[in-house]
Amino acid sequence: MDSNVVLANDSSQYGLINFWQQGDGISHFVAIILLIMSILSWTQIVIKGIKASKRKKNFIALDKFWDGSTINEAVQNLENEVGIDNSFANLAKHAISSAKHFDEHKGSSIGGNLDRGEFITRALRQGINRSTTKLESGLTLLASIGAIAPFVGLFGTVYGIYNALLGISASGNASLNTVSGPVGEALIMTAAGLFVAIPAVLAYNSFVRLNRLELMELDGFAHDLHSYLSDGVKLSNLKRGE
Repeated sequence: MDSNVVLANDSSQYGLINFWQQGDGISHFVAIILLIMSILSWTQIVIKGIKASKRKKNFIALDKFWDGSTINEAVQNLENEVGIDNSFANLAKHAISSAKHFDEHKGSSIGGNLDRGEFITRALRQGINRSTTKLESGLTLLASIGAIAPFVGLFGTVYGIYNALLGISASGNASLNTVSGPVGEALIMTAAGLFVAIPAVLAYNSFVRLNRLELMELDGFAHDLHSYLSDGVKLSNLKRGE
């Protein structure tokens, strides 16, 4: 029989399906872990990607915020543009509510003994901290998957090679053809680990950058709110770029 035909028949016995069929509980467990990691990673990527696409409206919406004739109208304009559950809208409402609370309960508590500007500063800081926590949700998962997945895949490869060598040793046939197939199958796990890790790392870096830009914009918005609520500067004087 032609040796090329024999090699073709032998090579057809190897592949992802054969690797799964020949694997034991540990190799199956590693593969399932990588699959779960991939699902969790892509779920976070899609969710945070959708939210990030909506944030592009924030910069335009801030101009319309300062176009309002009253502070309540300004908040309404912002919510109409970016929605109710938004970092900028939430910060504005929290600051306005805090200023109102200060005026109504001045001197009746420890916080009320602060001056108005300090009280509003504290409220704005709390609002920014809450927004930061919300923006960073899910990033720890992406970072963990990006760091761990390659090693999980590498473990699967080492374990697969170990089992392959044991099988070859038991069969007594250590030719190149019998060794390369099982070892090549085991390397699939390393590739799977990289397939899971690379998108998670790229997404993590992208979202960190987007969050940093939004927090910078949020910090500037907080300064503008503080100027208006503590010093009474007119809204028309606080438009972006002026």
